[in-house]
Amino acid sequence: MAGGREPGRPRRPRAGSRGDDPPPGRATDPAREPGPKAGPRTGSGDPRAIRVLVADDHPILREGLVVLINRQDGMTVVAEASDGREAVELFARVAPDLAVIDLRMPAMDGIEVIAAIRSADPHARLIILTSFASDEDIYRALRAGARGYLLKEEPVEELVECLRAVHEGRTFIPPAIASKLAQRVGTVDLTAREREVLSLIAKGLANREIGQKLDVTEGTVKVHVNNILTKLGVASRTEAVTIGVRRGLVRMDE
Repeated sequence: MAGGREPGRPRRPRAGSRGDDPPPGRATDPAREPGPKAGPRTGSGDPRAIRVLVADDHPILREGLVVLINRQDGMTVVAEASDGREAVELFARVAPDLAVIDLRMPAMDGIEVIAAIRSADPHARLIILTSFASDEDIYRALRAGARGYLLKEEPVEELVECLRAVHEGRTFIPPAIASKLAQRVGTVDLTAREREVLSLIAKGLANREIGQKLDVTEGTVKVHVNNILTKLGVASRTEAVTIGVRRGLVRMDE
């Protein structure tokens, strides 16, 4: 029949109608695509909003922090990381305005994350948010390039102030953290080998056992031990371990 379609012949769906098959290699629902958690979840719709990456290996704490930040005017979380390596990868891909990073994470710890990000972007604005406040942790984090160091026990207002300060290019260090940093700056650094020896002392190893583990003589271990005692200003191995734990030179969970 002229001008019409043949009887019984199915009508072809128009482009863009529900009858279309999705293009090859493209998900029908982008929101369901697997992959790292990147992109704004809620938060401010203002394109001028401070874009934040959150890195913490504890899901409950991370989700709570995301909700808290997204509730603030002019702030939005654009990416979440559950370990250190993912944090580095997401920072490079998403390019947030700043990142809030936990100190203790799998794959890479917070200090390693800061060093890796800053090596690629020397102007990166990074904040450590942690439960650990040893003077060594604080010193190493700030030396690596952190612009803020805050404890998780601080009030919400303190965190928001820290985020805004670091975004503006300022350093944010609460008085209690600054006091510990000042104490650390006035001390003598242990060498990497001395820290290694101190960690083994903390595990209860004798000098001979330490020498066997490090493949050095017992006499060399004694020299390291004497240097450790002198630098820490103590008279015994027990005191050295106590000071080492308090300052963050030794981690008992390793």
